[in-house]
Amino acid sequence: MKIWQNHGSEHSANLVMIGRFKDVTSAKKTMEAIDAIKEHLDTTREEYEGADRYSAALLKLLEKIRCHSVSPSEFEQFRLDIRTEQKGDRLVITTDEIEVSAFFKLLIDNGAKVEVYSAHDYPDEKDSD
Repeated sequence: MKIWQNHGSEHSANLVMIGRFKDVTSAKKTMEAIDAIKEHLDTTREEYEGADRYSAALLKLLEKIRCHSVSPSEFEQFRLDIRTEQKGDRLVITTDEIEVSAFFKLLIDNGAKVEVYSAHDYPDEKDSD
């Protein structure tokens, strides 16, 4: 007899990720890239969970927005409940999810300096200086 054990948690990450760019244009371009990926996934209904290849349509989009480091399986993260807001030269991403590597990579690819923390541990942190 095999006994299956699973560890899980109902605890939310309450994650905050702030990408600070050198200028407003770079922040806007990155926000537009995030929106384009979300729209593509919503309209095509392509599935990427566990995927190891891009579809031709997604590959074309990635070339257009110059996104080169997000793996195919990470694209499912764009379907999660993740809120993204542009505030001048910053993008502020908030979520209860812990899987945000796709967003991190996209911010880095577009020249952002990235800060990540749990608002549970730092409730008084502000996303502005």
